[in-house]
Amino acid sequence: MSLSTLPLSYCTNVHPGQTVDQVIAGLEQYTVPMSRQVAGPVAAGLWLAQPVIAELEAQPAGLEKLRQLLGAHGLSCYTLNAFPYGDFHSERVKENVYIPDWSAPDRLDYTSECADVLARLMPEGCEGSISTVPLGFKELPHQPDFVDRCIDNLLSLADRLDQIHDETGRVIRLAIEPEPFCELETTPETIAFFEQMFERAESARMLDVARRHLGVCYDVCHQAVEFEDVAGSIAELQAADIRINKVHITCAIQLAAPGEDADARAALARYVEPRYLHQTMARTSDGTVHRIVDLTTQACLEPPQEFLDAEMWRIHFHVPVNAESLGPLQTTRGELVQALTAIQSLEYAPHLEVETYTWEVLPEGNQQNLVDGLAAELTATQQLLSGLQNDFS
Repeated sequence: MSLSTLPLSYCTNVHPGQTVDQVIAGLEQYTVPMSRQVAGPVAAGLWLAQPVIAELEAQPAGLEKLRQLLGAHGLSCYTLNAFPYGDFHSERVKENVYIPDWSAPDRLDYTSECADVLARLMPEGCEGSISTVPLGFKELPHQPDFVDRCIDNLLSLADRLDQIHDETGRVIRLAIEPEPFCELETTPETIAFFEQMFERAESARMLDVARRHLGVCYDVCHQAVEFEDVAGSIAELQAADIRINKVHITCAIQLAAPGEDADARAALARYVEPRYLHQTMARTSDGTVHRIVDLTTQACLEPPQEFLDAEMWRIHFHVPVNAESLGPLQTTRGELVQALTAIQSLEYAPHLEVETYTWEVLPEGNQQNLVDGLAAELTATQQLLSGLQNDFS
Protein backbone atom coordinates (compact mmCIF):
# COMPACT_ATOMS: atom_id res chain seq x y z
CA MET A 1 0.00 0.00 0.00
CA SER A 2 1.20 3.54 -0.65
CA LEU A 3 0.86 6.60 1.53
CA SER A 4 -2.48 8.41 1.61
CA THR A 5 -3.38 10.24 -1.58
CA LEU A 6 -5.74 12.60 0.27
CA PRO A 7 -4.60 16.22 0.56
CA LEU A 8 -2.04 16.57 3.34
CA SER A 9 -3.78 17.85 6.46
CA TYR A 10 -2.54 20.27 9.06
CA CYS A 11 -4.13 20.58 12.47
CA THR A 12 -5.80 23.88 13.28
CA ASN A 13 -5.30 23.50 17.05
CA VAL A 14 -2.43 25.94 16.43
CA HIS A 15 -5.11 28.66 16.20
CA PRO A 16 -7.32 29.80 19.10
CA GLY A 17 -11.00 29.07 18.60
CA GLN A 18 -13.77 29.03 21.20
CA THR A 19 -16.56 30.14 18.84
CA VAL A 20 -17.48 29.36 15.26
CA ASP A 21 -16.54 32.92 14.26
CA GLN A 22 -13.08 32.48 15.84
CA VAL A 23 -12.56 29.20 13.97
CA ILE A 24 -13.53 30.87 10.70
CA ALA A 25 -11.25 33.83 11.46
CA GLY A 26 -8.32 31.46 12.00
CA LEU A 27 -9.00 29.75 8.69
CA GLU A 28 -9.21 33.09 6.87
CA GLN A 29 -6.16 34.60 8.56
CA TYR A 30 -3.82 31.60 8.42
CA THR A 31 -5.12 28.55 6.58
CA VAL A 32 -6.22 30.18 3.36
CA PRO A 33 -3.05 32.27 2.78
CA MET A 34 -0.90 29.30 3.81
CA SER A 35 -2.63 27.05 1.28
CA ARG A 36 -1.79 29.53 -1.48
CA GLN A 37 1.93 29.07 -0.74
CA VAL A 38 1.77 25.28 -0.92
CA ALA A 39 1.72 23.36 -4.18
CA GLY A 40 -1.30 21.12 -4.44
CA PRO A 41 -4.43 20.81 -2.30
CA VAL A 42 -4.40 21.15 1.49
CA ALA A 43 -6.80 19.75 4.08
CA ALA A 44 -7.76 21.54 7.29
CA GLY A 45 -7.67 19.13 10.21
CA LEU A 46 -10.10 21.09 12.30
CA TRP A 47 -9.89 21.39 16.07
CA LEU A 48 -13.42 22.17 17.19
CA ALA A 49 -13.51 22.67 20.96
CA GLN A 50 -16.59 21.63 22.91
CA PRO A 51 -18.10 25.17 22.89
CA VAL A 52 -17.71 25.28 19.10
CA ILE A 53 -19.31 21.87 18.65
CA ALA A 54 -22.20 22.91 20.90
CA GLU A 55 -22.67 26.07 18.83
CA LEU A 56 -22.62 24.13 15.56
CA GLU A 57 -25.18 21.66 16.89
CA ALA A 58 -27.47 24.49 18.05
CA GLN A 59 -27.03 26.70 14.97
CA PRO A 60 -26.73 24.69 11.71
CA ALA A 61 -26.12 27.91 9.79
CA GLY A 62 -22.66 28.03 11.33
CA LEU A 63 -21.81 24.63 9.89
CA GLU A 64 -22.96 25.71 6.46
CA LYS A 65 -20.85 28.87 6.72
CA LEU A 66 -17.83 26.77 7.63
CA ARG A 67 -18.46 24.35 4.80
CA GLN A 68 -18.83 27.16 2.28
CA LEU A 69 -15.56 28.76 3.43
CA LEU A 70 -13.67 25.51 2.99
CA GLY A 71 -15.20 24.89 -0.43
CA ALA A 72 -14.58 28.41 -1.68
CA HIS A 73 -10.84 28.04 -1.08
CA GLY A 74 -10.41 24.46 -2.22
CA LEU A 75 -9.89 23.15 1.31
CA SER A 76 -11.19 19.80 2.49
CA CYS A 77 -11.75 18.43 5.99
CA TYR A 78 -11.71 14.69 6.57
CA THR A 79 -10.24 14.61 10.09
CA LEU A 80 -10.89 16.35 13.39
CA ASN A 81 -8.71 16.74 16.46
CA ALA A 82 -11.00 16.09 19.44
CA PHE A 83 -8.14 15.74 21.94
CA PRO A 84 -8.41 19.24 23.53
CA TYR A 85 -11.95 19.56 24.90
CA GLY A 86 -11.71 23.13 26.20
CA ASP A 87 -9.47 26.15 25.65
CA PHE A 88 -6.19 24.86 24.21
CA HIS A 89 -4.78 28.41 24.22
CA SER A 90 -5.44 29.38 27.82
CA GLU A 91 -2.58 30.68 29.95
CA ARG A 92 -2.01 27.23 31.44
CA VAL A 93 -3.14 24.05 29.68
CA LYS A 94 -0.71 21.36 30.93
CA GLU A 95 -2.55 18.31 32.38
CA ASN A 96 -5.95 19.97 31.88
CA VAL A 97 -5.85 18.93 28.22
CA TYR A 98 -6.63 15.34 29.30
CA ILE A 99 -9.86 16.38 31.07
CA PRO A 100 -12.51 15.07 30.72
CA ASP A 101 -10.99 11.61 30.33
CA TRP A 102 -12.61 8.63 28.62
CA SER A 103 -14.27 7.45 31.83
CA ALA A 104 -16.47 10.58 31.76
CA PRO A 105 -19.78 10.84 29.87
CA ASP A 106 -18.78 14.36 28.74
CA ARG A 107 -15.88 12.92 26.70
CA LEU A 108 -18.18 10.40 25.02
CA ASP A 109 -20.85 13.02 24.27
CA TYR A 110 -18.34 15.52 22.87
CA THR A 111 -16.66 12.96 20.62
CA SER A 112 -20.01 11.66 19.36
CA GLU A 113 -21.06 15.22 18.50
CA CYS A 114 -17.73 15.75 16.71
CA ALA A 115 -18.54 12.69 14.60
CA ASP A 116 -21.95 14.11 13.71
CA VAL A 117 -20.30 17.34 12.57
CA LEU A 118 -17.56 15.58 10.61
CA ALA A 119 -20.12 13.43 8.81
CA ARG A 120 -21.64 16.64 7.45
CA LEU A 121 -18.29 18.29 6.65
CA MET A 122 -16.19 15.56 5.06
CA PRO A 123 -16.00 15.14 1.29
CA GLU A 124 -17.75 12.35 -0.57
CA GLY A 125 -15.70 9.28 -1.28
CA CYS A 126 -13.32 9.30 1.68
CA GLU A 127 -13.34 8.10 5.27
CA GLY A 128 -13.10 10.32 8.33
CA SER A 129 -11.02 10.17 11.49
CA ILE A 130 -11.12 11.79 14.92
CA SER A 131 -8.10 11.82 17.24
CA THR A 132 -8.63 11.74 20.99
CA VAL A 133 -6.98 11.46 24.41
CA PRO A 134 -5.25 8.19 25.40
CA LEU A 135 -7.89 7.45 28.07
CA GLY A 136 -6.45 9.87 30.64
CA PHE A 137 -3.35 11.14 32.43
CA LYS A 138 -1.49 8.80 34.79
CA GLU A 139 -0.63 11.61 37.21
CA LEU A 140 -4.31 12.43 37.86
CA PRO A 141 -6.45 10.38 40.29
CA HIS A 142 -8.80 7.78 38.80
CA GLN A 143 -11.53 5.55 40.19
CA PRO A 144 -10.77 1.81 40.56
CA ASP A 145 -13.11 1.02 37.65
CA PHE A 146 -11.52 3.67 35.43
CA VAL A 147 -10.47 1.30 32.63
CA ASP A 148 -13.84 -0.46 32.59
CA ARG A 149 -15.64 2.88 32.27
CA CYS A 150 -13.32 3.91 29.44
CA ILE A 151 -14.01 0.67 27.58
CA ASP A 152 -17.76 1.02 28.04
CA ASN A 153 -17.69 4.57 26.65
CA LEU A 154 -15.43 3.67 23.74
CA LEU A 155 -17.61 0.73 22.74
CA SER A 156 -20.64 3.04 22.97
CA LEU A 157 -18.90 5.46 20.64
CA ALA A 158 -18.06 2.65 18.20
CA ASP A 159 -21.74 1.75 18.15
CA ARG A 160 -22.63 5.38 17.43
CA LEU A 161 -20.07 5.55 14.61
CA ASP A 162 -21.59 2.41 13.13
CA GLN A 163 -24.99 4.06 13.33
CA ILE A 164 -23.65 7.14 11.53
CA HIS A 165 -22.38 4.83 8.80
CA ASP A 166 -25.83 3.26 8.47
CA GLU A 167 -27.53 6.66 8.36
CA THR A 168 -25.13 8.57 6.11
CA GLY A 169 -22.86 6.06 4.39
CA ARG A 170 -19.88 7.85 6.00
CA VAL A 171 -17.18 5.77 7.73
CA ILE A 172 -15.63 7.63 10.65
CA ARG A 173 -12.91 6.05 12.79
CA LEU A 174 -11.67 7.07 16.23
CA ALA A 175 -7.90 7.46 16.65
CA ILE A 176 -6.71 7.13 20.26
CA GLU A 177 -3.40 8.97 20.60
CA PRO A 178 -0.81 7.46 22.98
CA GLU A 179 1.27 10.09 24.75
CA PRO A 180 4.00 10.08 27.45
CA PHE A 181 2.71 9.86 31.03
CA CYS A 182 -0.80 9.00 29.83
CA GLU A 183 -2.74 5.82 30.55
CA LEU A 184 -1.75 4.67 27.08
CA GLU A 185 1.77 5.81 26.27
CA THR A 186 3.83 2.87 25.08
CA THR A 187 3.02 0.48 22.28
CA PRO A 188 2.80 -2.56 24.63
CA GLU A 189 0.34 -0.66 26.86
CA THR A 190 -1.73 0.29 23.83
CA ILE A 191 -1.84 -3.26 22.49
CA ALA A 192 -2.79 -4.66 25.92
CA PHE A 193 -5.64 -2.18 26.26
CA PHE A 194 -7.06 -2.85 22.82
CA GLU A 195 -6.93 -6.59 23.45
CA GLN A 196 -8.82 -6.04 26.72
CA MET A 197 -11.35 -3.81 25.00
CA PHE A 198 -11.95 -6.25 22.16
CA GLU A 199 -12.43 -9.06 24.68
CA ARG A 200 -15.21 -7.01 26.29
CA ALA A 201 -17.24 -6.89 23.09
CA GLU A 202 -20.41 -8.86 23.87
CA SER A 203 -21.08 -10.19 20.38
CA ALA A 204 -19.38 -10.93 17.09
CA ARG A 205 -21.12 -7.90 15.62
CA MET A 206 -19.85 -5.61 18.38
CA LEU A 207 -16.32 -6.94 18.01
CA ASP A 208 -16.46 -6.25 14.29
CA VAL A 209 -17.79 -2.73 14.95
CA ALA A 210 -15.05 -2.04 17.51
CA ARG A 211 -12.28 -3.25 15.22
CA ARG A 212 -13.67 -1.23 12.31
CA HIS A 213 -14.14 2.05 14.13
CA LEU A 214 -11.55 2.10 16.97
CA GLY A 215 -7.83 2.46 16.38
CA VAL A 216 -4.89 4.70 17.15
CA CYS A 217 -3.47 8.04 16.16
CA TYR A 218 0.26 7.41 15.83
CA ASP A 219 1.98 10.63 16.90
CA VAL A 220 5.61 10.17 15.87
CA CYS A 221 6.88 12.76 18.37
CA HIS A 222 5.25 10.90 21.27
CA GLN A 223 6.69 7.49 20.47
CA ALA A 224 10.11 8.99 19.71
CA VAL A 225 10.10 10.64 23.15
CA GLU A 226 9.45 7.17 24.60
CA PHE A 227 12.61 6.00 22.77
CA GLU A 228 10.59 3.39 20.93
CA ASP A 229 11.78 1.91 17.67
CA VAL A 230 9.04 3.58 15.63
CA ALA A 231 9.22 1.16 12.71
CA GLY A 232 9.09 -1.78 15.12
CA SER A 233 6.25 -0.14 17.02
CA ILE A 234 4.18 0.23 13.85
CA ALA A 235 4.89 -3.40 12.96
CA GLU A 236 3.72 -4.51 16.43
CA LEU A 237 0.44 -2.62 16.05
CA GLN A 238 -0.02 -4.18 12.63
CA ALA A 239 0.66 -7.69 13.98
CA ALA A 240 -1.88 -7.10 16.77
CA ASP A 241 -4.50 -6.09 14.17
CA ILE A 242 -4.85 -2.61 15.68
CA ARG A 243 -5.59 -0.12 12.98
CA ILE A 244 -3.58 3.12 12.71
CA ASN A 245 -6.31 5.50 11.63
CA LYS A 246 -4.21 8.65 11.67
CA VAL A 247 -0.54 9.61 11.79
CA HIS A 248 0.51 12.88 13.37
CA ILE A 249 3.56 14.10 11.50
CA THR A 250 5.50 15.61 14.39
CA CYS A 251 9.03 16.08 15.71
CA ALA A 252 10.37 16.31 19.26
CA ILE A 253 13.47 18.03 20.62
CA GLN A 254 16.54 15.83 21.03
CA LEU A 255 19.73 16.52 22.96
CA ALA A 256 22.71 14.18 22.62
CA ALA A 257 25.42 13.83 25.32
CA PRO A 258 23.68 16.31 27.65
CA GLY A 259 26.28 15.99 30.39
CA GLU A 260 28.97 17.24 28.03
CA ASP A 261 27.08 20.19 26.57
CA ALA A 262 26.04 22.83 29.09
CA ASP A 263 25.42 25.32 26.25
CA ALA A 264 22.86 23.00 24.67
CA ARG A 265 21.16 22.51 28.03
CA ALA A 266 21.05 26.29 28.44
CA ALA A 267 19.47 26.54 24.98
CA LEU A 268 16.94 23.91 25.97
CA ALA A 269 16.00 25.94 29.07
CA ARG A 270 14.63 28.61 26.75
CA TYR A 271 11.91 26.13 25.71
CA VAL A 272 10.50 25.97 29.24
CA GLU A 273 7.11 27.69 29.12
CA PRO A 274 3.92 27.73 31.21
CA ARG A 275 1.22 26.63 28.75
CA TYR A 276 1.87 23.08 27.55
CA LEU A 277 3.25 19.94 29.15
CA HIS A 278 6.73 18.93 27.98
CA GLN A 279 7.37 15.40 29.18
CA THR A 280 11.09 14.67 29.17
CA MET A 281 12.90 11.33 28.87
CA ALA A 282 16.60 10.52 29.28
CA ARG A 283 18.08 7.24 28.00
CA THR A 284 21.32 5.85 29.43
CA SER A 285 23.77 3.64 27.56
CA ASP A 286 22.24 0.48 29.05
CA GLY A 287 18.81 1.41 27.69
CA THR A 288 17.30 2.61 30.96
CA VAL A 289 14.91 5.53 30.47
CA HIS A 290 14.53 8.14 33.23
CA ARG A 291 11.48 10.40 33.19
CA ILE A 292 10.40 13.91 34.20
CA VAL A 293 6.74 14.79 33.83
CA ASP A 294 7.45 18.37 32.67
CA LEU A 295 10.56 20.22 31.55
CA THR A 296 11.82 22.83 34.04
CA THR A 297 14.65 25.33 34.02
CA GLN A 298 16.30 23.52 36.92
CA ALA A 299 16.10 20.21 35.08
CA CYS A 300 18.00 21.82 32.20
CA LEU A 301 20.64 23.74 34.14
CA GLU A 302 21.00 21.49 37.22
CA PRO A 303 19.67 18.11 36.12
CA PRO A 304 19.62 14.98 38.28
CA GLN A 305 22.78 12.89 37.99
CA GLU A 306 21.03 10.17 36.00
CA PHE A 307 20.03 12.80 33.45
CA LEU A 308 23.59 14.12 33.27
CA ASP A 309 24.87 10.58 32.72
CA ALA A 310 22.34 9.86 29.97
CA GLU A 311 23.41 9.50 26.36
CA MET A 312 20.37 11.35 25.05
CA TRP A 313 17.32 13.39 26.10
CA ARG A 314 14.08 13.70 24.18
CA ILE A 315 11.45 16.27 25.01
CA HIS A 316 7.77 16.37 24.11
CA PHE A 317 7.80 19.76 22.43
CA HIS A 318 6.33 19.76 18.93
CA VAL A 319 8.87 21.66 16.85
CA PRO A 320 8.62 22.48 13.12
CA VAL A 321 8.78 19.21 11.21
CA ASN A 322 11.06 20.63 8.53
CA ALA A 323 13.81 21.32 11.11
CA GLU A 324 16.62 18.83 11.69
CA SER A 325 18.20 21.08 14.30
CA LEU A 326 17.39 24.15 16.39
CA GLY A 327 20.70 25.82 17.11
CA PRO A 328 22.67 23.37 19.31
CA LEU A 329 19.61 21.14 19.72
CA GLN A 330 18.55 18.34 17.41
CA THR A 331 15.08 17.10 16.46
CA THR A 332 13.65 13.62 15.89
CA ARG A 333 13.08 14.16 12.18
CA GLY A 334 15.00 10.94 11.53
CA GLU A 335 12.34 9.01 13.45
CA LEU A 336 9.66 10.78 11.40
CA VAL A 337 11.23 9.49 8.19
CA GLN A 338 11.40 5.98 9.65
CA ALA A 339 7.75 6.06 10.70
CA LEU A 340 6.46 7.29 7.35
CA THR A 341 8.56 4.66 5.59
CA ALA A 342 7.06 1.94 7.81
CA ILE A 343 3.50 3.17 7.25
CA GLN A 344 3.80 2.27 3.58
CA SER A 345 3.87 -1.43 4.45
CA LEU A 346 0.32 -1.32 5.87
CA GLU A 347 -2.59 -2.70 3.84
CA TYR A 348 -4.40 0.63 4.11
CA ALA A 349 -3.42 4.29 4.10
CA PRO A 350 -3.78 6.17 7.42
CA HIS A 351 -4.66 9.85 7.36
CA LEU A 352 -1.58 12.09 7.49
CA GLU A 353 -1.59 15.34 9.43
CA VAL A 354 1.09 17.84 10.42
CA GLU A 355 0.47 18.86 14.04
CA THR A 356 2.85 21.57 15.27
CA TYR A 357 0.73 23.52 17.75
CA THR A 358 3.55 25.25 19.66
CA TRP A 359 4.39 28.14 17.32
CA GLU A 360 3.16 30.72 19.85
CA VAL A 361 5.37 29.37 22.65
CA LEU A 362 8.61 28.81 20.74
CA PRO A 363 11.45 30.85 22.30
CA GLU A 364 12.32 34.20 20.84
CA GLY A 365 14.53 33.74 17.81
CA ASN A 366 12.78 30.54 16.72
CA GLN A 367 9.45 32.15 15.93
CA GLN A 368 8.48 33.30 12.46
CA ASN A 369 5.44 34.47 10.57
CA LEU A 370 2.90 31.70 11.18
CA VAL A 371 1.67 31.53 7.59
CA ASP A 372 5.22 31.18 6.27
CA GLY A 373 6.13 28.67 8.96
CA LEU A 374 3.13 26.45 8.27
CA ALA A 375 3.70 26.66 4.52
CA ALA A 376 7.34 25.63 4.96
CA GLU A 377 6.27 22.64 7.08
CA LEU A 378 3.69 21.43 4.59
CA THR A 379 5.94 21.97 1.58
CA ALA A 380 8.79 20.05 3.19
CA THR A 381 6.41 17.27 4.22
CA GLN A 382 4.93 16.98 0.73
CA GLN A 383 8.45 16.69 -0.67
CA LEU A 384 9.34 14.06 1.93
CA LEU A 385 6.22 12.02 1.18
CA SER A 386 6.83 12.23 -2.56
CA GLY A 387 10.39 11.02 -2.12
CA LEU A 388 9.35 8.13 0.10
CA GLN A 389 6.68 7.04 -2.34
CA ASN A 390 9.20 7.06 -5.19
CA ASP A 391 11.65 5.03 -3.10
CA PHE A 392 8.93 2.54 -2.10
CA SER A 393 7.74 2.03 -5.67
